[in-house]
Amino acid sequence: MALFSKDTKSGFTLISTPLLFSLALLAAPLLMMLLLSFWTQDYLDLDRTLTFNNYREAWSQPVYRLLMLRSLGISLAVTFTTVVLAFPMAYFISFYGGKRKALWLFLITIPFWTSYLLRIFLWKVILGYNGVLNSGLMGLGLIDEPVTFILYNANAVVIALAHAWAPFAILPIFVALEKIDRSLLEAARDLGDSSIRRFIRITLPLAMPGIVAASLIVFIPTIGDYVTPKLVGGTDGLMIANMIQVQFSKANNAPLGATLAISAMIIVGGMAALFVFLNRRWLRKQS
Repeated sequence: MALFSKDTKSGFTLISTPLLFSLALLAAPLLMMLLLSFWTQDYLDLDRTLTFNNYREAWSQPVYRLLMLRSLGISLAVTFTTVVLAFPMAYFISFYGGKRKALWLFLITIPFWTSYLLRIFLWKVILGYNGVLNSGLMGLGLIDEPVTFILYNANAVVIALAHAWAPFAILPIFVALEKIDRSLLEAARDLGDSSIRRFIRITLPLAMPGIVAASLIVFIPTIGDYVTPKLVGGTDGLMIANMIQVQFSKANNAPLGATLAISAMIIVGGMAALFVFLNRRWLRKQS
């Protein structure tokens, strides 16, 4: 008797190539990074003796804790800002887009036609001391001198990242809104529910999977962004990824850089799991 049926063997054959691809390009580098975090660097010599010294340093030094907390704060602010701004756009396209839904979705992708770096440099032009925003506000007489709190700090990082990741938040929310049965809203309206009550009781709970997906899509990669903080963040906007890049390059301490990267992954994974748990708990209460 054959151990596996013909269909089972065909299934293994179909997934074998993607599985090997994932192991080679995802799992293997991650395991190498994890192993590297337990080694130590002495100038050009790499000591392969397993030790927890890197983790002790990463979790005890105030500068690393500060950067990690700042990264979490910036990523949460970016996630909140992006989802809050993306939801109305997705709602408009889904409920009022009509026959032009495809056109609206196409327009959302236009920012991707330009380089990511170019978009970040454009934000420097907009938010700069003599930039477009300050010049416009001064021209309208709203301010007497250029404001300095919108560039080279965490505020600029939040603005630039929220703009960069907005399309990634709009699309999953739009898909969730499209799956909502409009007859439920019509029934609620016939029973006397107001538009606000219909939104809170029907639209928002049913759109929550898209909101969760958008939040995770934005939160997870933004905490590891180092290009945007370096270009528009200044000293007050640097994040943990910038320190990881320094450890791998200028400081020549790859094990400590790997330790910081693994630590950030653990924290992000824990935050994401907590977010999903709280969302499921909230949905159970609503049902």
